[in-house]
Amino acid sequence: MTALRFSGPVLPDGEARELYVVDGTITYERQAGAESAAEGWIVPGLVDAHCHLGLDDDGAISDEETEQQAIADRDAGALLIRDCGSAADTAWIHDRDDLPRLIRAGRHIARTKRYIRNYAHEVEPFDLPAYVAQEAQRGDGWVKLVGDWISRETGDLAPSFPAETFAEAIRVAHEHGAKVTAHCFGSAVLPGLIDAGIDCIEHGTGLSEDLIDRMAAQGTALVPTVMQLDKFPTYAEAGAAKFPAYAATMTDLFDRRADTIMAAREAGVQLYAGSDGGGVSRHGNLPGEVIAMRGVGLSAEDALGAASWRARGWLGWNSGLDEGAPADFVVYPRNPLEDLSVLFEPTAVVLRGSVVA
Repeated sequence: MTALRFSGPVLPDGEARELYVVDGTITYERQAGAESAAEGWIVPGLVDAHCHLGLDDDGAISDEETEQQAIADRDAGALLIRDCGSAADTAWIHDRDDLPRLIRAGRHIARTKRYIRNYAHEVEPFDLPAYVAQEAQRGDGWVKLVGDWISRETGDLAPSFPAETFAEAIRVAHEHGAKVTAHCFGSAVLPGLIDAGIDCIEHGTGLSEDLIDRMAAQGTALVPTVMQLDKFPTYAEAGAAKFPAYAATMTDLFDRRADTIMAAREAGVQLYAGSDGGGVSRHGNLPGEVIAMRGVGLSAEDALGAASWRARGWLGWNSGLDEGAPADFVVYPRNPLEDLSVLFEPTAVVLRGSVVA
């Protein structure tokens, strides 16, 4: 196989290098006869830490439609995806070298009639641990819980399960070697999840200063999905007539979303980028999430790192493009740390050593 040569500054350190790809891995040793492939700013493959392959507004979709979702994500530079819940079995993606590397959380687990129709296993509290064990075995090391959702009884966000049930579910997942994350908009569900040692919180708009400090102390990550949070006014308006308390809660959470995210950042909570593709966002819009994270106050380096080198390390992959690392990276025509909009304009997308876009 002919070696490929890429040249330019390599992030995150920005050192100008000649990078070669041989048999799917990176080397900096000069390769005679290497084919010049691209020049520009070279960034470790992007990571979408909250994505839903195989899912649309009505539930599971076909493998053919899922393939198109995965290609859209890949062509936007997302070469590693943590699939944060899907009603479809997407394990077949592992066998496709041209599609992103995938870490699946199995299917969402929610309370009966307390989540989007056709999305989740809908169970009662006594069944939650068993379903967690099942999804821990079916997935790739993660389980996704629906932590809270609107309650028709209270007319507002409420925890899906009692705190002790969540704690038992998290214990069972850990016993099966899986980490746990949870959808959490409001505040009431968070203390029990964090006290139980949950590994990650999705959205996290209800976080308070003391909860943030506890997350930082125990290493619980946060995937804020800023583009999702930006839709809260729409959710509030839609629910205002029937559920005014819910509408008021969503408006309040929206108003303080930037302060919450920045408080988490300043406390040392690890933040990662998730587009919510297949949930509220189109696939292929991870660059939009990076820009949205910058918009709430993160530096360009923090926002891009949350979608690249730091996220890769968090998920157990190479954080940098070191000698011998898998050749998963994206080349851009300009420095993304100076202009994040260039993330929409990749010169080359390299996955498993092949230029795929």
